[in-house]
Amino acid sequence: MGLLDGKRILVTGVLTDASIAFHVARLAQLEGAQVVLTAYPRPTLTERIAKRLPSGQAGDPPPVIELNVTDNDHLESLADKVREHVDGLDGVVHAIAFAPETALGGNFLNTPWEDVATAVHISAYSLKSLTMACLPLMKDGGSVVGLDFDASVAWPVYDWMGVAKAGLESTARYLAKYLGPQGIRVNLVAAGPLGTMAAKSIPGFAEMRDLWPKHAPLGWDVENAEPTARACVALLSDWFPATTGEIIHVDGGVHAIGA
Repeated sequence: MGLLDGKRILVTGVLTDASIAFHVARLAQLEGAQVVLTAYPRPTLTERIAKRLPSGQAGDPPPVIELNVTDNDHLESLADKVREHVDGLDGVVHAIAFAPETALGGNFLNTPWEDVATAVHISAYSLKSLTMACLPLMKDGGSVVGLDFDASVAWPVYDWMGVAKAGLESTARYLAKYLGPQGIRVNLVAAGPLGTMAAKSIPGFAEMRDLWPKHAPLGWDVENAEPTARACVALLSDWFPATTGEIIHVDGGVHAIGA
């Protein structure tokens, strides 16, 4: 019996088979979940990547729905599009983040508001937008899990994405407050640096990647997303029924070490 037997899970952010979201979707399927994917801006790319996931109940790859979390029409139609594949949702995985290059790489003092607004909208506010779009499908409660990078300190080169992640953390807490009475849990998993396409696009990522294993008490494999995926699947399961508004660190312990 799998941790997610019978559960219906929506997973965003599957861009490549190195994506954390890909590994969450894969492990969720192996644990018995029926998975639906969303994609933007290239659904056909995600459809190809989905074929590398374990087969679903009908022996087919998970269905892929186009979703731009900044497009109100996409958000308003999401529930109906999901219902074409499943009759409800038990869990949602938010694996969406983006910041323009001008908002990263040590350019903090020079970033224009328009680019800051883009980073905050896509990386933080979208947790609320996605959750509310899925709310009609979660009438019996459920679990929302977002991917985070510890925003309690200022990281080199992370700049306005760090601010956006701080907003994501606060958004998760407020969602937990307001949706708890409906039986919906909202938690984040703060992973250490992993070799995803999104991470590699961050200027200076290589330095952070190289330093992390030296500071992690448990060590850290930048190419291994499995620990992060396991934490997400655990939070999607029924094994954390009284946990919400929490940030689970999967970073080898770096967040707890001063130097």
